[in-house]
Amino acid sequence: MPNHPQSVRPVLAFLDKAGHRASEERFRLLSEIDREGSISAAAKGLNISYKAAWDAVNALNNLFSTPLVDAKPGGRRGGGATLTEEGRRALQAHRHLTDRLNVFLAEMERELSGTSGSGSAASPSPLLWSFSMRTSARNVFHGIVEEIIPGAVNSEIALRLSEQTVLTIVITNKSVESLELRVGTEAFALIKASTPLLMADIENMKLSARNQIHGTVMTVDHGAVNSEVQLDIGNSKTLTVVITRHSAQSLGIEPGAPMCAVVKASQIILGVE
Repeated sequence: MPNHPQSVRPVLAFLDKAGHRASEERFRLLSEIDREGSISAAAKGLNISYKAAWDAVNALNNLFSTPLVDAKPGGRRGGGATLTEEGRRALQAHRHLTDRLNVFLAEMERELSGTSGSGSAASPSPLLWSFSMRTSARNVFHGIVEEIIPGAVNSEIALRLSEQTVLTIVITNKSVESLELRVGTEAFALIKASTPLLMADIENMKLSARNQIHGTVMTVDHGAVNSEVQLDIGNSKTLTVVITRHSAQSLGIEPGAPMCAVVKASQIILGVE
């Protein structure tokens, strides 16, 4: 496919359980991790920050039902990372499909722009732009609908993310119908990083919020105003929470500390492929 500056590039956005977040850039990261055996080395090879690489790895592990990367944090010089069997299958499928998709998109682009066979350069059709849409939500989790409890106006959805974590989500009955949700349906839960309330993991505390996600602090990054906290919530899944720097300091948040992220059931967005 010619490298025209406006040509359509293949986006394998909906070909696997990671949805649109499993972009080409992240598959390149998977390839580098497989080659280098290290997230820090892979980040250096792709000219991205160590933190950005870790964010991408955590996002991929959250989105797939089975983690793609088995990583052991150890700083820029320590630790190690390898692709799981599922990760290698995903990478191999991406490489194969990219080759096929390049040929397909080149022809589709010509047909949609009305230049098929004319030899002139085509501008990408808006019909193809929509497939590269991304979401600003930092937390996107793949899960399986375990239970649907209908009400007069809203329904309560139980979405299992892992053996340890089940999210309770409240959406309208009309949304349940439009998404065609059934028990066993694969779906994605989107949670903005600013949505969860973070608190010390105190046992036996009773709260009205349905989702109380327990985890261990992995990293804390302080900014001028806010702090970004990343929790390990089990089964290679992570939750990113943004709170004020003052709150992070007053709570004494540091790596290794047990914490609880509280999310109201109505604040989670549910989506399907």
